[in-house]
Amino acid sequence: MSERKDQVRLNTNAAAPAATAHSFGKVAVLMGGHSAEREVSLMSGTGVLKALQSKGIDAHAFDPAERDLSELKRKGFKRCFIALHGRFGEDGTVQGALELLGIPYTGSGVMASSISIDKVMTKRVWLAEGLPTPRYVLLRRGSYTNEQVRCVPDDLGLPLIVKPAREGSSIGVAKVQGYSEMANAVDQAAALDADVLCEQFISGDEVTCPVLGTGDAARALPVIRIVAPEGNYDYQNKYFTDDTKYIVPAGLPEGEEQVIQDIVLKAYRVLGCRGWGRLDVMIDAVSRKPTLLEINTSPGMTGHSLVPMSARAAGISYEDLCLQLLASAALDQEQGIWNK
Repeated sequence: MSERKDQVRLNTNAAAPAATAHSFGKVAVLMGGHSAEREVSLMSGTGVLKALQSKGIDAHAFDPAERDLSELKRKGFKRCFIALHGRFGEDGTVQGALELLGIPYTGSGVMASSISIDKVMTKRVWLAEGLPTPRYVLLRRGSYTNEQVRCVPDDLGLPLIVKPAREGSSIGVAKVQGYSEMANAVDQAAALDADVLCEQFISGDEVTCPVLGTGDAARALPVIRIVAPEGNYDYQNKYFTDDTKYIVPAGLPEGEEQVIQDIVLKAYRVLGCRGWGRLDVMIDAVSRKPTLLEINTSPGMTGHSLVPMSARAAGISYEDLCLQLLASAALDQEQGIWNK
């Protein structure tokens, strides 16, 4: 384990360019925003802001819900750390604006962000690449009938999961145990998104695995096993209770962690992600085969968040993690624009 920990630390540090605090210039930590995950984003951003300032970075909070993004250019910001979650922050929209402004930013670019936030599009890419993900049925708001909703369990079995296609933090997610629960679960998800994803339920261990870096240089961090009260890893149990247990090292059977890390790295790369991300995986209780659920391209950085926890297990402090991520800030199309 210690050998692998050293390898992760070495590789992630090697990927980050050497830089002084002054060389980063004025940094905006984008937090808050307009999405349903605003509250979590504010917690993430506050943590990142304090960490960067502790490293001597000239970092400032910037809430796109309260300030126009054009201010970033006018106020002389040179880089952005994106601590926004969900829509208008993790979906390619902010990334596109920053591309036009010519301000490098952390995390994935426009295309990878817009695909990754859409759980259905993500599944389509993964399936095309031969990667495992649960079977699903897509319902589009306004075009499905009551009979189609009622029959979803015939295709996917019970229990099953219903969720909005483009929300995070388990917002709008329901575990359906019987036919009579389908209509309400779909209605709740449809209130949040035009696309409702109905997904096969995989019974087994729930794990998550962060990735740092880009392309061939990307490396998977230690896997975390999640044990939530009654198996319910919802919004409340993610952020506002101490009842959920996070186990790292994950204590998986020999060889399983490496298999998960290999799958996660491929899933991250085929989507074109860069900088960092976190992928959620279920391990089937019987076959022990891992199945990809979704990817987060702007993961949480709160006191309950999992990327800092995994990084810490690899010997990377929260402050150093924030600094490494800031150092990886980039643009999709870089043509000497950093020096303008």
